[in-house]
Amino acid sequence: MSGNHFKGHEVSCCIKYFIFGFNILFWLLGMALVGIGLWAWSEKGVLSNISSITDLGGLDPVWLFMVVGGVMFILGFAGCIGALRENTFLLKFFSVFLGIIFFLELTTGVLAFVFKDWIKDQLNLFINNNIRAYRDDIDLQNLIDFTQEYWECCGAFGADDWNLNIYFNCTDGNPSREKCGVPFSCCTKDPAEDVINTQCGYDIRAKPDSEQKDYINVKGCVPQFEKWLQDNLTLVAGIFIGVALLQIFGICLAQNLVSDIEAVQASWVPPPLSMRRLPPHSSKKASAYYT
Repeated sequence: MSGNHFKGHEVSCCIKYFIFGFNILFWLLGMALVGIGLWAWSEKGVLSNISSITDLGGLDPVWLFMVVGGVMFILGFAGCIGALRENTFLLKFFSVFLGIIFFLELTTGVLAFVFKDWIKDQLNLFINNNIRAYRDDIDLQNLIDFTQEYWECCGAFGADDWNLNIYFNCTDGNPSREKCGVPFSCCTKDPAEDVINTQCGYDIRAKPDSEQKDYINVKGCVPQFEKWLQDNLTLVAGIFIGVALLQIFGICLAQNLVSDIEAVQASWVPPPLSMRRLPPHSSKKASAYYT
């Protein structure tokens, strides 16, 4: 009989396989998001010209898939393999990484509450930068259109923000057919229309302000976003609290598993000499010695 002997400690199988099962889902989902991001970049020719990643003036939505997917992949890998192999280094890395994410989320929430005006200015700047790049990337264009349709808004603080885009501005030298217009996503929806009229925003801003509201949503997306937050504050707070509790729960489980593994390792007792299996040549020498 041979092997290691442990006294009074064992690793909890429930915790071990719960962490493994939960994190393998995160791992697979992270791989899927990264794969979607790489596919989107491949379709846009970014992978064949890496320098074009930084050429876009606004936000490339693919970055959201890559960053979120990458974080989920790393966390899922560390938690899954760390639990399965009872690797304390990977489990501690999982706990620390998850703790850093939790701290960054908490810090962001506090700063957003304390510096509300600054956040509003940064959001305005962010939206305006993306308005400038509206026609430069199809994914960004779809994201802006979805935002304006969902919140029934137009521009950061109003339709005139579309003057920042070279295709929609009202300057005399603008040869674009979309001059003094807005994207179709700014238009008010007619329930009777089955097909979207993508030209509904043409020349709208050439009309008086009093007439524009009959054709387009005149409210800006920043005020509409603030209104949406106020109307759905309970839901948003519940989501943040739920995510935070899940993160704390994951950290506690991982640390509990690490403690179990370290306790088992610390309680290791080598088998008695009489129970050790000696090589054949060692047995002969021992017999000769005792005879």
